[in-house]
Amino acid sequence: MVNYNLAKTLREISVLLEMKGVDFKPQAYEKAAHSIEMLEQDVRETYRDGGIKALEDIPGVGKGIAERIEEYLKTHHIKDYDKLKKEIPVKIDELSSVEGVGPKTILKLYKKLGIKTRTQLEEAAKKGKLERIEGFSKKVEENILRSIGFLKKEHGRFILGFVMPEAKTMLDKIKSLPEVKFADYAGSLRRRQETIGDFDFIVFSDKPSAVIKKFIKFSEVEHIYSQGEHKALVRLQTDIDADIAVISPKSLGSALIAWTGSKNHNIVIRTLAEKKRWLLNDYGLWDGKKLLASKTEEEVYKKLGMDWIPPELRNDTGEIEAALEGKLPSIIGYDELKGDLQVQTDWTDGDHSIKEMAEAAKKLGLEYICITDHTKSLAMTGGNDEKGLLKEMAEIDKVQKQVLGIKILKGAEVNIIKDGSLDINDETLAKLDVVGAAAHSHFNLSEKDQTERIIKAMENPNVDIIFHPTGRIIKRRDAYKVDMDALLKAAKRTKTAMEIDAYPDRSDLKDEYIRKAVEMGVKLSIDTDAHSIHHFQYLEYGIAQARRGWAEKKDIINTHSCQEMLKLLK
Repeated sequence: MVNYNLAKTLREISVLLEMKGVDFKPQAYEKAAHSIEMLEQDVRETYRDGGIKALEDIPGVGKGIAERIEEYLKTHHIKDYDKLKKEIPVKIDELSSVEGVGPKTILKLYKKLGIKTRTQLEEAAKKGKLERIEGFSKKVEENILRSIGFLKKEHGRFILGFVMPEAKTMLDKIKSLPEVKFADYAGSLRRRQETIGDFDFIVFSDKPSAVIKKFIKFSEVEHIYSQGEHKALVRLQTDIDADIAVISPKSLGSALIAWTGSKNHNIVIRTLAEKKRWLLNDYGLWDGKKLLASKTEEEVYKKLGMDWIPPELRNDTGEIEAALEGKLPSIIGYDELKGDLQVQTDWTDGDHSIKEMAEAAKKLGLEYICITDHTKSLAMTGGNDEKGLLKEMAEIDKVQKQVLGIKILKGAEVNIIKDGSLDINDETLAKLDVVGAAAHSHFNLSEKDQTERIIKAMENPNVDIIFHPTGRIIKRRDAYKVDMDALLKAAKRTKTAMEIDAYPDRSDLKDEYIRKAVEMGVKLSIDTDAHSIHHFQYLEYGIAQARRGWAEKKDIINTHSCQEMLKLLK
């Protein structure tokens, strides 16, 4: 989508300007990029409906940047950007994705070693060239190589929550075609995996060739790899491949199962069919030439002797055995959350005010939110000290009188210091409704030290939740080393909830740890880590993560009313 490409261009302008030492403008372009990225409407429609004035009404977009956006929409170029790229011809997106490599580092690498790409950076690091540059060390070089290795492992994958809006747009367009009787996601998209390789769509129609011909003409399609009467594979403008299969409506159930996967799940259920001397394929469940089931997934699973299995569970991790025994969990529904317990505002590094965040959450139907701005030791966010927290608490009281119909709880995202202590005193923490604690530094501690550090924070009686418990950022930073079994035992003992951070590039806890927590009776919360009014939509992905971890409504504290949730924490 054009929003994605435009935001990427604006973000690169921000980095290039920062590399040149320009003041203020980098932050302005970064803020504009973030706003464009979060727009629910295609920016082309915004411009078409209201011209440049409508662009200026987008948060963070002033007159100058609005003019650059207008230029981009008309010509697909921004002259200032092209000029900057000629001056500093480096691959910004490649290099900036390496942990610890920011604008100033990119510029230094380019000037000293002529490094323009991640491949060149890797080669230089392997040859020990980086440590010869002032400010670099052997350890920095090793960290860069480790990060590049991690990025290689994640190459070609897209973070679900960041690309799902485009997938939804594509699916809606497919469903709008008159020849289509039913359409849905398939593959990892339907299973709501935290990252996906491409978009898979399955369509049911009696006129497959007509559907294919219209699909390949969608405005989002940039290149056609292949097309046939029933299938097509294309590359979208956002560099994501999209695969579509058009099947007869008679085979809806069996085809959905086959195209949803996972591969291992399908191997096991097809083996079950074979043991009965049946055949399960895309077109149905067969006993010789006799069709036993095909119309619905429920029908196919039932014929195989099992309950219907939600797509999020289809990973061959025990779901088939549970379905055969009638012991599948009643996993949390997508409409069962009542609150969000990690919300940042413009008091620290958020984009919007307390009032704006509360109004946005209320609009989405939430009953309560907890304001959890950062605290003082996270200096880059302008974190609150004790006095700042007390002032913010007073501001929350003031806003609460203005925004009715939603409870605004007082909280904080307290920083866990290296030794496990917290950066806000207990007297102040005791005045908050909810205290979340998180590690934001010292990720390279040993597993033993990291585990002891977080457990010490849990043992503080004021701490209610551990936010983003493993510290990972998908495609950028792996989780820190921690003994999860020990953490979960401590969480159970101290009655501390573990968070499922729904922000798409965190998705932290992982589904396997969620399942462990559920089995151990550890309380969980699903929160957005929202820094913008647009981020509340991310709750969907936290719920998907919880579903993949076999979590039920009863396992998640913020499926309860505000009063009941607070009782569970105390």
